[in-house]
Amino acid sequence: MRSRNNNTDDSRYYFDWLEFAAADLLAAKVLCENGSCNALSAFHCQQAIEKALKGYTLYKTGHLVDGHNLPWLCRNAARCNSAFEEWLDEAAAMARLYIETRYPSDKPLAISDERLNNILNMADDMYNFICENVYGADKMVQN
Repeated sequence: MRSRNNNTDDSRYYFDWLEFAAADLLAAKVLCENGSCNALSAFHCQQAIEKALKGYTLYKTGHLVDGHNLPWLCRNAARCNSAFEEWLDEAAAMARLYIETRYPSDKPLAISDERLNNILNMADDMYNFICENVYGADKMVQN
């Protein structure tokens, strides 16, 4: 896993990453309400946390990290703040949503409404935790 992103087009502003993460969470909620796009909704949850973790690390270090592996991104954030270690299980649970929600498989990933609600809550909680650590509890970004 590379520690820096070689794509010079990616924003170097942490708040852009958090804003795009909020948009992914909103998309996940809209898709959930549709009721027929659970896999896509779950994918947007994974994307929200990926972008939020990248934004947090950029905020703390000034370096944009590359990659889609949520546990790796979470461990990277934990180097800046050990409280992120509490989110490793959630990051691992959401990691498989990156590939398996977008490509056909011989063993499809079934995402029930109940499971999707758990994923949405997990993503919301992680996103809010990240924003609290960037903006503070009194300046939370509402999504």
